[in-house]
Amino acid sequence: MASLLSNTKNLWRKSVKPKDSSHSHPHMQASTQTDSSASPSDPITIAVIGCGQRGKAYTKYALSSPDRCKVVAIAEPRPKTQKHFADLHKVDQTLVFTTWRDLHAASAETISTVGRRLADAVIIAVQDQQHLTVALAFAEQGYHILCEKPMATRLEDCIKMEMAVKKAGIIFGMGHVLRYSPYNKDITDIVRSGALGELINVVHVEPVGYYHFAHSYVRGNWSTEKDSSFSLMTKSCHDIDILCHWFSPLKPARVSSFGSLQHFRKSGKPTAAGNATRCLDCPVEKDCPYSAKKLYLDPVSHGNTGWPVETIVDGLPDIENVTDALKNGPYGKCVYESDNDVCDHQVVNMEFSNGTTASFTMVAYSSVICERQTRMHFSHGEIVGNMHTFTVTDFRKHTSKVHRPNSEGGGHGGGDTGLIRAFVEAVRTGRQEELGTSVEEVLNSHLTVFAAETSRKEGRVIDCGAFETEAREKVSTELSSREQ
Repeated sequence: MASLLSNTKNLWRKSVKPKDSSHSHPHMQASTQTDSSASPSDPITIAVIGCGQRGKAYTKYALSSPDRCKVVAIAEPRPKTQKHFADLHKVDQTLVFTTWRDLHAASAETISTVGRRLADAVIIAVQDQQHLTVALAFAEQGYHILCEKPMATRLEDCIKMEMAVKKAGIIFGMGHVLRYSPYNKDITDIVRSGALGELINVVHVEPVGYYHFAHSYVRGNWSTEKDSSFSLMTKSCHDIDILCHWFSPLKPARVSSFGSLQHFRKSGKPTAAGNATRCLDCPVEKDCPYSAKKLYLDPVSHGNTGWPVETIVDGLPDIENVTDALKNGPYGKCVYESDNDVCDHQVVNMEFSNGTTASFTMVAYSSVICERQTRMHFSHGEIVGNMHTFTVTDFRKHTSKVHRPNSEGGGHGGGDTGLIRAFVEAVRTGRQEELGTSVEEVLNSHLTVFAAETSRKEGRVIDCGAFETEAREKVSTELSSREQ
């Protein structure tokens, strides 16, 4: 480790020049001295922690706009994934780490001996239950943070993250990508303009997609609450966030929710499947819409190696490694024999502080994949959209106009690109406002999601104000007991 850190410091002196962070919280200044060789026009430097799907999605911007940002360090445990990512971004091997703790240790060494961090910012794209630990560690070192959704898997931990971000005085971005797509930004502009009067009600549907849900929430990383979190949080927290965003500055006052795991359980298994527990051994595989062979193996045999098959192996998918994954890993298991326990459908009802309302539905069983459907009802008009186009009707003018925003390409209708672009600009200028949100607002939408899940489990309407007060008191008590 000592040799590695020495090499890291030498490379840092040569090529990694984080920008001046003089806008940071005063207590961080000792470790953020200005590098006289750095220029305001230099690209923002980024360390990526977790080089999977989300890490790759956010850093496409570094490849398309190298004058704006540059990946200079990574932490990724999977050897092939690590090498591919490092090669793609031309990351020097001395700044390639297997774990985030190794990267953090190297950063601590350069801060103590050189007085600067390894990069301007970190992207946290590890598994959900690690978000808090990683964010706290790098916030303490003064890194600006872009954290993939959700903040954390416990409300109390979300509050701790908020506290750490505010204490460090850093720029903080959250993977609520829906806010940043051209489609939703155009809708938000209309809402804010008041052109249609008061926003009174929104009906919003997230059709997850039958095979997407089977991949991610039955067989995949988000299939069990104990290993990740409940599906309303892991899949739809950015839907609740965009609803809160549209009604802002109002906050949800009361929330109720219903839902369950209805189909993806053993009782749903076809009788003809018998004792088969894996798709490759199942006599009715050809007739099953959730066949792992159809979802992963058949596409690879036709040369299709993108999502979702690229997520189930380390390195590039081929017939051999995908077959091995289906024979031995979770992605080859029968969806009715898997260990999943998260809801496959859920509804959420929200009442805001002035009596306006919103309803949200998340459902697995759809042919479209994540193409949200939204109806927005105003006092003088309505907006009806499907993530590609939306129609604005003005009751006063008796007119309707179809809008077709340019998605820019990329994930979430351009939201992935929009978020990382805004984050880089926020870091460059030292202005949290460039992200159009704050850590307090991020926490508020998470709190609403936790309130909804509490309602579903306990069968009661949740008073959001009281719910937040109780959670903050728990955190205060916990922190006080640690100090004693």
